[in-house]
Amino acid sequence: MVCTLTLGTQVKADEGMWLLSLISQLNYQDMQSKGLQLTPEQLYSVNNSSLKDAIVSMGGFCTGEIISDQGLMLTNHHCGYDAIRTHSTVENDYLTDGFWAMTKSDERPNEGLTARILVRMEDVTDRIMAELTDEMSEAERQELAQQIGATIAAEATEGTELKALVRNFFHGNEYYLFVYEEYRDVRLVGAPPSSIGKFGGDTDNWMWPRHTGDFSMFRIYTAEDGSPADYSEANVPLKPKHHLPVSLDGVKENDFTMIFGFPGSTDRYLCAAGVQQAIDKYNPSVVEIRDLKLAKMREEMSKSDATRILLASNYAQTANYWKYYIGQTE
Repeated sequence: MVCTLTLGTQVKADEGMWLLSLISQLNYQDMQSKGLQLTPEQLYSVNNSSLKDAIVSMGGFCTGEIISDQGLMLTNHHCGYDAIRTHSTVENDYLTDGFWAMTKSDERPNEGLTARILVRMEDVTDRIMAELTDEMSEAERQELAQQIGATIAAEATEGTELKALVRNFFHGNEYYLFVYEEYRDVRLVGAPPSSIGKFGGDTDNWMWPRHTGDFSMFRIYTAEDGSPADYSEANVPLKPKHHLPVSLDGVKENDFTMIFGFPGSTDRYLCAAGVQQAIDKYNPSVVEIRDLKLAKMREEMSKSDATRILLASNYAQTANYWKYYIGQTE
């Protein structure tokens, strides 16, 4: 999905999220008029390398960007936070002090962490909608849609090592198949001290402007033939189909800016009753419960550095969404 942002004398956002496969027919000309210099084929292509090949779904919970031909990946500090915590000890507190691998052999493996790169996407709405009826309850529709989606995903990856999933959009009115190459050897390369990477805390993650160096770096590894593989010292850095070049030219007023990645979800089309329910019931309940949870964790974390490190990522995740629901209600 893509969200575009246009910067001018007065900051103005052309809001929305657009599926990559639909850019050329929906909003490419508008993006081009605002300064985009890439073609739709350069943004998303199934047969040729394109921008999509440099954008990574990291662990299924964050977006990363490949920035070198050696599989180097940039992501947010809070996205790499648990990996940094995993390698931290009281003696080597990388959360507090930061970490940098000076050689590839110093990079730290992360069991269970994956990096998915999109191969292709496909509209499967008609196939799923053909099986759904108005007589079904909402729960029945969701269950059947999930079953059909699982079948479609299995068919798309049969005989391959690819991964696939079907997701609904616009509250179950459209369905899309996403096929990925999933890499299983993702190693921590570097992270700044939390005083830089986490300046302002997770509650500032939802604020703008934001003054923090919110980044961490990883590297994706593959088998020698370039295929996904479990961690092995014999693995080699990924040779990506495309990577983002890093420019040192800086930015200037009216430069075109585009956000390209994997948002978790959006309630952009939530109905009025849903908004009211969120404001009056759901959001306040979430905030109240997480207030209590955060207070209890703070109490335990203050007792020792070992406990602070152990609970750090759980605390950060809770604080992040505690602030999110406060802000969403406002």
